Amino acid sequence: MRGLGIGLIGTGYMGKCHALAWNNVASVFGDVARPRLVALAEINVELAAKKAAEFGFATATGNWRDLLDNPEIDVISVTTPNAFHADMAIAALDAGKHVWCEKPMAPAYADAVRMRDAAARAGRTAVMGYNYIQNPMIRHIRRLIDEGAIGTVNHVRVEMDEDFMADPFVPFYWKSEAASGYGALDDFAVHPLSLLLTLFGHVETVVADLVKPYAERPLKEGGNRAVENHDVASVLMTLEGGISAVLMANRSAWGRKGRIALQVFGSAGSILFDQERMNEFQIYQASGRAEEQGFRTVLAAPHHPPYDRFVPAPGHGLGFNDLKVIECRELIAAIGGDKAHVIDFEDGLRIEQSVHAMARSFAERRWVAV
Repeated sequence: MRGLGIGLIGTGYMGKCHALAWNNVASVFGDVARPRLVALAEINVELAAKKAAEFGFATATGNWRDLLDNPEIDVISVTTPNAFHADMAIAALDAGKHVWCEKPMAPAYADAVRMRDAAARAGRTAVMGYNYIQNPMIRHIRRLIDEGAIGTVNHVRVEMDEDFMADPFVPFYWKSEAASGYGALDDFAVHPLSLLLTLFGHVETVVADLVKPYAERPLKEGGNRAVENHDVASVLMTLEGGISAVLMANRSAWGRKGRIALQVFGSAGSILFDQERMNEFQIYQASGRAEEQGFRTVLAAPHHPPYDRFVPAPGHGLGFNDLKVIECRELIAAIGGDKAHVIDFEDGLRIEQSVHAMARSFAERRWVAV
């Protein structure tokens, strides 16, 4: 069977992550044809050629639109800064390509709607890059919740913290521009929102507060520029079924590197998970003798699929890029018409609705229905 032809736009952090996934998905899973790495696009042809050689793509171009007319390309990965997602994804869909687009959909809600509509119109698979939902630990937590292992869930807390914006002397760049979005909400908090969507369903109501730790940042060429979005967000929410929830996100939290701390509280127990320790979770069940009750730590193992596709031994652990390989396999399943564990553009739009409701709540200082 002939493998899917792949086009990649962008070669930064997530561009390399996508390239690694396309390179490894066949070897890891062994049940799909090896994708053909057809063409890579970057901001200029020199950088594109360099990255194509590194990532294993056959051709390179300095114009991303060259990928649209290439009949050898079936899927286009969009891994550019947020402001470019809509135009690139919609053009790819209109050209008859499947799309794998990094989060968020787009800074403007109207553009996210256009992306959703373009996918429906094209009849092609369009999937968002929310690889944290692919963690075997998250999949098993969902199973435990569904089985009632901690009773009826009544409250959820999730915190996402990193420190890449913590230094006030980091020069101003696109992540602090209003054109890139609200800041912590859509560049960042969409990841915990993807987990909440996967585990509990959609957000129903929100009230939010946003903070700028630093009013301005230095420019590389000298002087300062005002920060145009917010690096910290605190949100109260209600989820489907009336579950109360708290979301806190901070891009300027010194010492935090990749924290997504999830606490799920039920009528008969609790579950804890932290992405910085992504190969384990803790569970407390209020059963048995009180003398032996306490949190148990569960380590990732081959009986938490698809961990077994990577490592035959328990406790050895997966990494961030492995989750993208899993997501890639799920994308291939979706393209083939099979059941797939993904966030498509329809569900991606639900996340965007939550983000924009939070921003409106902050602006209007009130609870807002999503």
